[in-house]
Amino acid sequence: MRARSYGRIYKSQEYLASLGTIGYRSLFGSYSLSIGDTVFAMVANGELYLRACEQSVQYCVKHPPVWLTFMKRGRPVMLHYYRVDESLWCDQQQLVRLSQYSLEAAVKEKNSRFSQHRLKDLPNMTFHLEILLNEAGIKDESTLRNLGAKMSWLRLRHLNKSLTVKILYSLEGAILGVHEAALPAARRQELADWVQSLTA
Repeated sequence: MRARSYGRIYKSQEYLASLGTIGYRSLFGSYSLSIGDTVFAMVANGELYLRACEQSVQYCVKHPPVWLTFMKRGRPVMLHYYRVDESLWCDQQQLVRLSQYSLEAAVKEKNSRFSQHRLKDLPNMTFHLEILLNEAGIKDESTLRNLGAKMSWLRLRHLNKSLTVKILYSLEGAILGVHEAALPAARRQELADWVQSLTA
């Protein structure tokens, strides 16, 4: 398995060379890939996983993601990294673009100076919603902002198929710092149409 992972690392370095020099280091039995000192991808069990972000949401809608998961104290923990499948390896342009999004989001999060509120302190955030987000691996304001409302909602939906559009409004409002009822009508309609398109 280690040989497969090294093979995948070298392939990633070759395919994504236009982004910069990619370094790697061992992490939790897997390998983190970084440019400069910013981690944007992981290699685990011979597979490449890209860091999820707001810009990758359209791809993840069309290609339901397989999330990187590892065991912690006997329980599976889902990370914010989605697997690069064979069809994406065959589309190098798309792979580079998604990798660029992952890198930019990682850099942005690193440079962000958000005051770290607990999720429960944000608008619309109920105790129940905070627990759901925690189960989806979204444990702080910075992660919520970095993933964006749509990607965060997709992560929650992975755990709970009956999730409503109202939760999406709540997440959007939490990120913008407003009550979900105060979201502009056009934005509410756009979010509702997006959810409709997923369930159509």
